Amino acid sequence: MRWRGRQQSGNVEDRRGMSGGGVLAGGGVVGLIVYLIYSFLGGDPSQMPDVLPGSGGAQTELTAEEKAADDERAEFVAVVLQDTEDVWNKLYAENGDDYPEPTLVLYRGAVQSACGSASAAVGPFYCPGDQKVYIDLSFHEDLQNKLNAPGDFAMAYVIAHEVGHHIQQVNGTSQKMQQLRQQVSETEFNKYSVMLELQADFLAGVWAHHAQKMKNILQEGDIEEALNAANAIGDDKLQKEAQGRVVPDAFTHGTSAQRVYWFKKGFTTGDINQGNTFADPSLR
Repeated sequence: MRWRGRQQSGNVEDRRGMSGGGVLAGGGVVGLIVYLIYSFLGGDPSQMPDVLPGSGGAQTELTAEEKAADDERAEFVAVVLQDTEDVWNKLYAENGDDYPEPTLVLYRGAVQSACGSASAAVGPFYCPGDQKVYIDLSFHEDLQNKLNAPGDFAMAYVIAHEVGHHIQQVNGTSQKMQQLRQQVSETEFNKYSVMLELQADFLAGVWAHHAQKMKNILQEGDIEEALNAANAIGDDKLQKEAQGRVVPDAFTHGTSAQRVYWFKKGFTTGDINQGNTFADPSLR
């Protein structure tokens, strides 16, 4: 992805030097996978059941080399966030609307949000309560080393997905989901959760489509990196790794194939009106 030397968003809140307080669960590869199954990319960490031992979130001092790499990742995230702002401001303006830009919080180890406390193991998440995206930059390494989804555009996809959840909050979709939680069974709600997450994947694809048209950001292999990341975080794949079997009724984010399909559809069409996952009969 072409990102170096480009404009960075001013909507970044850097809390990397702050302590996040108590957290919900410990880390580790298994912990990461369990967290991802529950709430990766947009879940509410305050609802995460206490399933892992330990307190997690312990901060370690970075070496000068590690800090330089961390700062570079922070610059990258700020550039991608600016790209999302430019795209969504343009698309909203075309409909005569204003786009309320979200804040992105960088943290290390643990963080406190309006959705509760979370450790880095939860992965990036969007909190509707304060309309902020939260990212521990170590997740960039987790994508490569633990989920086998390397590349800077894989991380860009993650950020764009979280911003997709912000779009859903702004247009009222998230609020409707919260109402449904009280009205339907857990199994039924999981189906709607899958639709919500796949729509955020679609919106990430729409962003990539328009960012390329506006700024020519893509390099060879970038879309493949995003599709590989979408494939790596499918419910079926993560469940298989975590527990050795797949439980479709427990899916909350969609299969690898579904996540790839909806991101690709968003990228190919660039048409926000083609992303009504809630009307897809195959998802019911």
